Amino acid sequence: MVGLLLGSLIGGAISDRYGKRPVLLVCVCMHAICGIVPAILPQPILFLVIRCLTGVCSCCISICSFSLAVEWTPPAARLWPPAFLPFCFSLGTIAGAPLAWLSPSWRQLHLSLGLPQLICLPLYLAIPESPRWLLLKRRMDVLECYQNNSPADKQCLDLVLDSAWSDLQKASQVPKEPPSKGHASTDLMHLKHPTVLLRLFIMSYLSAVTALTYFGICMNIGSFGVGVYSAQFFSGLSEAPCLLVPLVNLGRRPISVLALFLSGSACFLSLLLSRFNCKAELVMSLALLGKLCILAANFISVLYSIELFPTVVRQRCVSFVNLCFRIGCLVNSLVPPTSNGTISLAAMVAYSSGPIVGCWLCLLLPETSGVSLPDTVEDCDRQPKPGLPNISAFWRKQKPVSRKTEGLHAEKDAGPI
Repeated sequence: MVGLLLGSLIGGAISDRYGKRPVLLVCVCMHAICGIVPAILPQPILFLVIRCLTGVCSCCISICSFSLAVEWTPPAARLWPPAFLPFCFSLGTIAGAPLAWLSPSWRQLHLSLGLPQLICLPLYLAIPESPRWLLLKRRMDVLECYQNNSPADKQCLDLVLDSAWSDLQKASQVPKEPPSKGHASTDLMHLKHPTVLLRLFIMSYLSAVTALTYFGICMNIGSFGVGVYSAQFFSGLSEAPCLLVPLVNLGRRPISVLALFLSGSACFLSLLLSRFNCKAELVMSLALLGKLCILAANFISVLYSIELFPTVVRQRCVSFVNLCFRIGCLVNSLVPPTSNGTISLAAMVAYSSGPIVGCWLCLLLPETSGVSLPDTVEDCDRQPKPGLPNISAFWRKQKPVSRKTEGLHAEKDAGPI
């Protein structure tokens, strides 16, 4: 968990400086080596250092692969990479169960996890660099090589870089000014704005609660009275339905409210039934349902955080929200199990009550689906005011709007100048 925290702090900075592809290739190689070293040199201190380094590499791989997948996807389909990558993560979790069952010792388990990574290393050389990063660094020769690969690649690259090229041209026309103290004070004023502070508090709380509940169930999956290998298999299988989240066209806030409420309720029922000595399969199924719902809430919060904060302080706010997520992971790793190996009552109450409280806090946030990203605090104030989630809109068919009516709605939403 410390390695994941360090990776979240440095992963974005080094990928922006040296490019996402080189950082991804280096981290994949180091991750594969870290999987084999403990099997060869089983020293306790070395094992802890290797696990920390594995966490750093895992976080950097996640950051770079997520960014590359989103940037190489056309704008109309950008909701799918954040759903497909966790689906692949769940496939790896599922495959971990039979690998552990077939491995007679933990040394062989490390070898079975590390050797396939070494064999697949040449495949990662085919991963392209971020087109926006290449455009920003003026690496036009590399972009031309990508465009000459095939007509389909050229068409995709032109579509991806359409908005990026216009943004870069606008930025190049603006004269650069040296940074001054006034800019820092202005950013601080934006961070102190009540709207930004409220949203930062809510998203930080949701991020910490998500990490606490998700990893709490993952790390205690063998405490529900079911075989640890079967529990691990079904734990990964329970995350697969998150691939269907982009098909649910409810908006950011309704999905977050629904997912948090279902997660907290499922964990509470799991706790309640475990106290009455119900079947272990039913208790574990409810806990895994809570894990699935909290993962869906986390998937939505990744996009929600970007859309809630103004451009002037967006990166700082998103970084702080991610930091709260890693702090939640660290806190969860310090929760000890009971003497009989089950989850303690206090921990399970925290796993169930945290999402329910976050469900009510989400009602204070505006709906950002289909709304332009805010650039200033004033744009945040112009976003739709919080209200009850309009779930019935999901069942209504969208009717075509005439140009005249669309213009009237646009003037109404624009507000006073």
